[in-house]
Amino acid sequence: MPYVNKPRPYKKEYQQQLARGEHDNRMERQRARRAVDKRDTGLETEESPKRKGKDIAHRVALSKGGSNKDGYFIQSEAGNRSFKRNSSGALVSEVSKRERRK
Repeated sequence: MPYVNKPRPYKKEYQQQLARGEHDNRMERQRARRAVDKRDTGLETEESPKRKGKDIAHRVALSKGGSNKDGYFIQSEAGNRSFKRNSSGALVSEVSKRERRK
């Protein structure tokens, strides 16, 4: 519990996210999720039954410069999160271990 004696600095955290570029990628992911929900249910506020327990995967990873315009699709959590990463956690390869074995 890092903020026991003082309040959490939400504004500072938000400014750090903006500086690192995390905010833009998070908003891009959120727009993709809402588009899938709206397509399947007609409402942006209700989660699609097809998306329950799954992720929205981008054809070109957002960390590699991709966007929603490049395309996105529904994929299992394991398939979307199993990409090879380096020691700092950055994406090394967009081909999962399962796909490399095929």
